[in-house]
Amino acid sequence: MHVLEARHLTKTYRIGEREISILEDISFGVPAGEFLVVEGASGSGKTTLLTLLSGLDRPTAGSVWIGETDITDLKEDELAPFRNETLGFVFQSFHLVPSLNALENVMLPAELRGDPRAPEKAEALMKRVGLADRRFNFPHQLSGGEKQRVALCRALVNEPEILFADEPTGNLDSENSDAILDLLLALRKEHGATLVMVTHSPDIAAAADRTVTLRDGRIVGERRHAA
Repeated sequence: MHVLEARHLTKTYRIGEREISILEDISFGVPAGEFLVVEGASGSGKTTLLTLLSGLDRPTAGSVWIGETDITDLKEDELAPFRNETLGFVFQSFHLVPSLNALENVMLPAELRGDPRAPEKAEALMKRVGLADRRFNFPHQLSGGEKQRVALCRALVNEPEILFADEPTGNLDSENSDAILDLLLALRKEHGATLVMVTHSPDIAAAADRTVTLRDGRIVGERRHAA
């Protein structure tokens, strides 16, 4: 059973008279619990694919299914709460709200869905990643590695079915990158989430269950990794 499925995804942009093709006829499925890496050179369409799969953007053609829901068929007022309750996101640039402290950033998705346990769940996650004593600090008071741990907690606070990560270690040094990857994989297993990640890192790709390679907006390779 696929928890996520791309069906003939195409994405084009029009610039004046020119039509630029970013993705062409992308189809694949992701079973529940899989760690899938999407890799490829810069400009291959990796991040665009992730934004389509996660409902942050809409395809020109084709569809994205999450479970039995075609998210490309949802209106924006239906899609936003669906994303918040079903999906988690970790970005390269953290995307924390500067005016909220670390704990408030983690709580935000749970508060948006009206979860009365938002503070309790956020506190538990921050303790799990070793940031209990930093929970009242604001983003500008945190290191890059600490910001990414806060972002990871925020992504998991609603216990999403699918966790999307776009170059989550791209802005970190090697020590923090290793720590974030270890945490990401551990927390993904603890929460039973499916993980779909875009990365340039061969080390991260080697840790995945499966790797899909893009080139010029098309899938040109796929390989499974031994357990």
